[in-house]
Amino acid sequence: MYIIGIAGGTASGKTTVVKEIANSLPGGEAVVIPQDSYYKDSSHVPVEERQFINFDHPDAFDWDLLVEQITQLRNGNSIEQPTYSYITCTRQPETIHIEPKKVIIIEGIMALVNPELREMMDLKIFVDAADDERLIRLIRRDIVERGRTTEMVLSRYERIVKAMHDEFIEPTKKYADIIIPQGGKNVKAIKALQMAIQFFTDK
Repeated sequence: MYIIGIAGGTASGKTTVVKEIANSLPGGEAVVIPQDSYYKDSSHVPVEERQFINFDHPDAFDWDLLVEQITQLRNGNSIEQPTYSYITCTRQPETIHIEPKKVIIIEGIMALVNPELREMMDLKIFVDAADDERLIRLIRRDIVERGRTTEMVLSRYERIVKAMHDEFIEPTKKYADIIIPQGGKNVKAIKALQMAIQFFTDK
């Protein structure tokens, strides 16, 4: 089994990189574990207060469950991956059954933050992109996918996203084996990465 961690700022292009890697591998050989699925449940928090939860802080994630489930996959066991709603900010009753695969890809803004999780990774990748590019993508994504207004996205970016990126996400570059500049637009870097992963997984 080959475990890959892919981190990077919000809207940096991580999903694009993950898709390109997964699509370059033979069908059924890879499974993607989104870190976003492991947000702590906020159903106990009043609805009107959930908008103030800092989802860009390490404390927002259920690290114990994520580490436990990656360990289970590495040991050859299946897991029931949690699901999370961005609309209600709550963990959903449905789970996703995941079988262990040859390649496990852990993707999320803080995929490289937790030391125990990093220790299990065979390859650590940081997807980099300029702040203004990430902000533009963030506005487009949150309006379409998460039902937010432009003002809501900008307010959250100014209050939380930028500060948390600088404090917790940007510093994890130092743990990366590979840094991909220009995010998902860097076709040459992604192609080189695909070739490297195929080489290591074929050994």
